[in-house]
Amino acid sequence: MKHIVKILVLVIAITALWVGLLQTSMIPQSHTWLLPIYFVVSLGCYGLLMVGVGLMNFPTCPHEALLLQKDIVEARDYLKQRGVDVSTS
Repeated sequence: MKHIVKILVLVIAITALWVGLLQTSMIPQSHTWLLPIYFVVSLGCYGLLMVGVGLMNFPTCPHEALLLQKDIVEARDYLKQRGVDVSTS
């Protein structure tokens, strides 16, 4: 939920800036149509940055890894009982 709020605040701030620049004519009218394109590119870069940060901070779950190893051993035993060749290679 925090990312949605950040993105909405960013959208509102950029929109307010854009409308402000349109009304004050600080930049030429011919360049103002580029601002939404810059905004979309900036939003894409922000999204990629958040994905990268999320991957770098991906939580490790040692307890879940142990449970997964236990499930693998149980599955191998079950398959061996059924006559399926389970070799680790």
